[in-house]
Amino acid sequence: MLVPTVVSLALKLWGVRRGGTLWRDEAVTYDMARRALPDLWATLAGADAVHGLYYLVMHALFAVCGGLDPLLVLRLPSVLAAAVATGAVAALGRRLAGPGAGLLSGTVFALLPQVQRYAQEGRSYALVCALVVWATLLLVRAVERPGRRAWAGYGAVLLTACLLHEFAVLALVGHAPVVPRAVRRGWAVTGTAVLAAVAPLAVLSAGQSAQVAWIGRPGTGAIAGFAGTGVLALACARALGRGGAHRARLPVLALSLLVLPALLLLLVSLAEPLYVDRYVLYCQAGTALLAGAALDRLVRARRTRVVAAACAGAAVLALLPASLQLRTPQSRTDDVTAVARALAQARTGGGDVLFMPARRRVWSLPDPGSVRGLRDLALDRGPVASHTLYGTEVPAEVIRARMLATPRIVAVRDPAGQPLDAAPGEAVKRLTLAEHFVECGTRRVRGARITVFARPGRCPGRVFRIRSGQPAASGAVHRKAEEGVHAEHRRLTRTPRGAVPGVAGPA
Repeated sequence: MLVPTVVSLALKLWGVRRGGTLWRDEAVTYDMARRALPDLWATLAGADAVHGLYYLVMHALFAVCGGLDPLLVLRLPSVLAAAVATGAVAALGRRLAGPGAGLLSGTVFALLPQVQRYAQEGRSYALVCALVVWATLLLVRAVERPGRRAWAGYGAVLLTACLLHEFAVLALVGHAPVVPRAVRRGWAVTGTAVLAAVAPLAVLSAGQSAQVAWIGRPGTGAIAGFAGTGVLALACARALGRGGAHRARLPVLALSLLVLPALLLLLVSLAEPLYVDRYVLYCQAGTALLAGAALDRLVRARRTRVVAAACAGAAVLALLPASLQLRTPQSRTDDVTAVARALAQARTGGGDVLFMPARRRVWSLPDPGSVRGLRDLALDRGPVASHTLYGTEVPAEVIRARMLATPRIVAVRDPAGQPLDAAPGEAVKRLTLAEHFVECGTRRVRGARITVFARPGRCPGRVFRIRSGQPAASGAVHRKAEEGVHAEHRRLTRTPRGAVPGVAGPA
């Protein structure tokens, strides 16, 4: 257990600051954790209740460690949780298949790219993973030595995982196949108690389901990846299942934990899209157990030790590029720090700011100074005052009036090609810019565009300083940008049946 845990800790501390950057989900954690408790509690009643316990934990941590580097405070809980999860995987492998399998399973788990990623993020997924894996270890112990104390420990750890993120409850599906008939009643009672305790959170978060409307149905890549992993896992499980009744427990447990929770979430997502791989990060423990046990079997066979060493070396080399890339700002959806820098540069010319869509206001929350001096044209009440994640905005007609009263707008937008929000306020933002403003210049950063708009004829000669070989928009670029704006105008003014006249319908 010790060696894989130390390897995990060292690996996760390597590059943990990611060049001083964070992405938007971490920005939400940072903002929520630093709110006063009454404001945080009021926000959770209407938004993000599924992460409520995690935000409370992070709130306490920032209160104690507020003087330290915020990025380290934000990510160290995940780093430590990943190390704990690694130790639990190693303990499971040792208990079910021997010391060698435990050592290798823990090491494999520490190296998995998905584990490395979420071990360095200020979100709850690494903590949930650690608790589910420890609950799995406690389940194995409870099966071997059943009793009220054993089942209570298992239930308490699993319930804590579910309160950190309710999809941890799917681990019950992964645990069911390894529970013998003789102790099934104790497990069923414990599982029922966990379900009953987490039910209020599930009901509350179901009322906030609009927050996950961005999740689409599982694509071909997600399904193919799941199927490929399942096929390889089945092959490993079949080979390991020949090792006797005691050793056969590992393949059954690992395979059920790897496949069943994710499969159930995929099937549900065909009707109600909810599948995101990080929601079932703990399934990777099954991958590590199977791979570690298979490697151990190769090592113990004299004729295949060279093969085992070659396989291990090839795997480490194959994972190295992914490990390096995960520690760069380019590894995440966006770069909040880069957005803040571009905003700080754009605001030197004055004007007002417009977030398109409104939820991108999160980019400015970690560093409010990036928009200092810029009036937020659409804002009604800020995130804290409104007890929301991103603040509330004024009605569409008020947004339009405010935009028409200003000569210069700094628009903070998604990258080109992203789906357009069809809400009336968002449509009015786009339409007003198309009708009354021209694009003066755009800075593209990871996951975002910061564009300066002005009234025709009022664009300055240079909006952004030349950087990274990208000149600021001017001359012919201005004309091209204006043509693009008018093309969007023509598309937006095609009002579909049933839409509000003058407001774009669903994109």
